[in-house]
Amino acid sequence: MTELGLGCMSIGTEEKTAFRIIEAALEEGINYFDTADLYEFGENERLIGKALKEYREQVVIATKVGNRWKDDKTGWTWDPSKDYIKEEVKNSLKRLGTDYIDLYQLHGGTLDDPIEETIEAFEELKAEGIIRYYGISSIRPNVIREYINKSNIVSVMMQYSMLDRRPEEEAMPLLHKHGISVVTRGPLAKGLLSDKLLEKASEKGYLDYSLEELKEILPSLKEKAAGSRSFTEAALQFNLANPAVSSIVAGASSPGQVHRNAEAVRSTPLTEEEMAFIKKITKANVYKDHR
Repeated sequence: MTELGLGCMSIGTEEKTAFRIIEAALEEGINYFDTADLYEFGENERLIGKALKEYREQVVIATKVGNRWKDDKTGWTWDPSKDYIKEEVKNSLKRLGTDYIDLYQLHGGTLDDPIEETIEAFEELKAEGIIRYYGISSIRPNVIREYINKSNIVSVMMQYSMLDRRPEEEAMPLLHKHGISVVTRGPLAKGLLSDKLLEKASEKGYLDYSLEELKEILPSLKEKAAGSRSFTEAALQFNLANPAVSSIVAGASSPGQVHRNAEAVRSTPLTEEEMAFIKKITKANVYKDHR
């Protein structure tokens, strides 16, 4: 799996545009494509499968399960049951146009789930050769601990950035100790850690940062952590600096964005001084709600 993966949720539903984005990723040597049955009612999986058909053996296709669309498509319900997972995987395979999934992920999870039953479903699919590996996409430390103790997950997808350092203390060291890869998403914190800075900032701020705090720290971060490089480069290198992180899944809505992200991952790692400055000026946030 390459250090940079393409988060496919943002490629849209227009086939030509989506294919150009995927082609740009392939040009950059990216072999890891992350989708979910939830995205665009399964249309995202169909596009990914069609675009990657001739490259199937050279790529890693990751998809997710657990969010079940209501019949009227107005929303979804959570269903981590064995029956649903084993039925829904068939639909994902059909849409992707493949007979196996490289990485099948539970798209969430709570302590109220029938965790042993969910694990059983993944283990059976693995034994049947329908999936190669399985993981979870979760930011709940207690759920992550359950899967570390009870399953053979190979990865946990987590939101992580300079502005969201919640996984650093509770989750990442534990996963690293057990040889489980951390795949990060949201490295640019909704564009705040790009050269656009506050252009898309919300009045509500971001996580436990108020808008005023963001106005204060973002220019300093850009100046002292990024320096002569782009802010995107500094943001992605911050993720890669953590030894637990194996890949970053970054979304892109244009080929240019894919090329910029790839360039950022290939750029020079952050220095110890830059890392120290980032950690000094940002908050070592902790998980409050996700228990």
